Amino acid sequence: MPHINLLPWREEAQRLQQQQYLSILAFLALSTFLVFFLISSYFQARIDGQQARNQYLTNEIKILDTKIAEINTLEQKKKDLIQRMKLIEQLQKSRNVGTQVLDEMAKIVPSGIYLVRVEKNGAELSIIGKSESNNHLANMIREVQSSELLTDAELESITASTGGNTLLSDFKMTLRIKGLLDDEERINANRNGSGKRKNVGGR
Repeated sequence: MPHINLLPWREEAQRLQQQQYLSILAFLALSTFLVFFLISSYFQARIDGQQARNQYLTNEIKILDTKIAEINTLEQKKKDLIQRMKLIEQLQKSRNVGTQVLDEMAKIVPSGIYLVRVEKNGAELSIIGKSESNNHLANMIREVQSSELLTDAELESITASTGGNTLLSDFKMTLRIKGLLDDEERINANRNGSGKRKNVGGR
């Protein structure tokens, strides 16, 4: 007995068309998924690469910060060492400064000026004496200005002598010894140096 297709030809054509439509939809869905997957993978790779670069830069910055801190510490130690060397040099100068000052005073004091008392306070010299004339004092100040050891001559007072010799004037003058720290300056320098070393150690 021959096979007879009982379905109408229009229904068969509609079924085939529906299958093709579903196949196209499935293909489009799969293609869309693949496209989104590739795009997502690409951008994720970009993000991962950027994060890796950021992490590398962060690590390098930390290394540089550590090196900068070490350099700052070394610079501070260098400054402290220089300050200590200066203080040692000042102490060495102070040991021989008495003899040097006496030798220099013999050079700068002109005839006609008589020293009564010389006092040293750190780098400052206080001189009390008598002078035959103001010109002698002016000459002494000029000698101080050209001295390699003494500086900053300042005439604090000059008065007529009250002693038996009225031809002489009493004067008071202060000088400074070049390159020599005052006691207060030396103490401050020591304090500053100690404070800096504490700050460096506390970092």
